[in-house]
Amino acid sequence: MLGPAEVRRLAAELDIRPTKKLGQNFVHDPNTVRKIVTAAELAPDDIVLEVGPGLGSLTLALLPNASQVVAVEIDPPLANRLPQTVTEMDPDNANKLHVVLKDAMKVTQQDLPAQPTAIVANLPYNIAVPVVLHLMAELPTLHKGLVMVQAEVADRMAAKPGNKIYGVPSVKLAWYAEAKKAGSIGKNVFWPAPNVDSGLVWFQRHENPLSTVDRKRLFQIVDAAFAQRRKTLRAALKGWAGGTDEVDELLRKAGVDPQARGEQLSVIDFIRIAEV
Repeated sequence: MLGPAEVRRLAAELDIRPTKKLGQNFVHDPNTVRKIVTAAELAPDDIVLEVGPGLGSLTLALLPNASQVVAVEIDPPLANRLPQTVTEMDPDNANKLHVVLKDAMKVTQQDLPAQPTAIVANLPYNIAVPVVLHLMAELPTLHKGLVMVQAEVADRMAAKPGNKIYGVPSVKLAWYAEAKKAGSIGKNVFWPAPNVDSGLVWFQRHENPLSTVDRKRLFQIVDAAFAQRRKTLRAALKGWAGGTDEVDELLRKAGVDPQARGEQLSVIDFIRIAEV
């Protein structure tokens, strides 16, 4: 495992200065990465997708617990050094690692040497939700995940209808999977320490799709419903639907109260609107 000394030594060797642009905060606490792997509930035959492996702290914890780890890294020096780090510290599992030099937001099935069944990652705070939604859309073999994100984002991803923090990330993730909070992580396990705490979100893809409705249409409705949270659905969706009469008729057919607000609707409610 990588401790604080090893993390700083590797960073110095590579002349790495963590950047906010790439959301780089390197975990240097072995107990934290063990906690993440335990919470991920991996099976021995799981192929794990790790986004942003960095210096390899989490990678080293994942390798003994999975059949393969596909690590997607956008930073060339980090991507090039990772196989060497794993070979030095865990030679018995080094053959399980595949490193892909690519932006995770542009990854497709064709980019990966193996089709992952789980995502486990310490995600950059600034792109956490878009990355998860992109990968769930692009990689149908992903059936579960455990991601570490900013604490506030973790709360939003796992929020349920009626909660004041329930919103676009909650509904869009619910389209793909059932999500729940899986723990909290403090600031001091990172180098450099971020300004906020982190949270773990565990999710499992629905066994069967919730609907055959067009996902883009559904997400347009969700975006419109939460664009101005204080507005009723009648007001929020008026522009999208084409007018007041149109939105009233649409919501009536969907069995949704026009005076309700977006945070009161489940993903199933939004699906009914999209289906109508």
